[in-house]
Amino acid sequence: MALRVLTRAEPAGPDELRGDLADPASLAAACAGVDTVFHCAGHAHAFGALGEADAVRHRQVNFEGTRLLAEAAGRAGVRRFVFLSSVKAMGEPGDQCVDEDWPAPPASAYGQAKRAAEAAVLAAGVRFGMHVVNLRPAMVYGAGGAGNLERMAALVRRGLFPPLPETANRRSLVHVADLVAAMRLAAADARAAGRSYIVAHPRTHSGRGLYDALRAACGLPLRRWAVPRGVLGAAARVGDGIEALAGRRVPLDSEALDRLLGSACYSPARIAGELGWRARIDLADGLREMLGAA
Repeated sequence: MALRVLTRAEPAGPDELRGDLADPASLAAACAGVDTVFHCAGHAHAFGALGEADAVRHRQVNFEGTRLLAEAAGRAGVRRFVFLSSVKAMGEPGDQCVDEDWPAPPASAYGQAKRAAEAAVLAAGVRFGMHVVNLRPAMVYGAGGAGNLERMAALVRRGLFPPLPETANRRSLVHVADLVAAMRLAAADARAAGRSYIVAHPRTHSGRGLYDALRAACGLPLRRWAVPRGVLGAAARVGDGIEALAGRRVPLDSEALDRLLGSACYSPARIAGELGWRARIDLADGLREMLGAA
């Protein structure tokens, strides 16, 4: 199967095209003669924006860029279009474990742009008669990644990450190999057309559980103590104050602490029930692969 890659970098081979989501001509060239588009590009969400410029960037790239690509694909006769959205296209679940019908709207500029992009993809599917699917992955991890779990792993490995308290929070993850399997299935299965799916492992983990699993994957002994939640909360509030004064991010603020000790639980029941997809890679095996210890 031939593969064509659209990249903003200098093309590394004949199967790569240089282009940009804001450049309709490059999108048309990328889609010409293509049967299936997997749209994985976007402006990454690490933490909430400190200024309006980042919110504008989310809308330009994650919404407008997706809309332009979906329309270019439709005009080029692309048959199948799979969009990697995010669980952040829904409102924060709090302590609940939610599915695609969760009614709370996204709160962040990133989530709002992703939700608008999903609507644009579905509209393009209707307009051009194209098989379109929105996938909402939970936190993705794996070898070569640069996400939150990979950054946490680097700090754990260096002994710079504090032992977290156990709060019984629930956080959803998915290994990149399982996500790729979901992408391929969504493109191939006619039942997926026009649908939106959460992609996550059914088992969730607490922040402390992730910390312990990372130490085990790194070959480090488990810690028998934890930094109290109150101490971490006080440090996060100090971080909030520094950010307000300096206008820049610090390693620990209230948002970062919520990602560690708060819940973000998403149910993959719809994609399992409708398409038969199930995550195959458990956390221990996934972390070993991510850290190169497999």
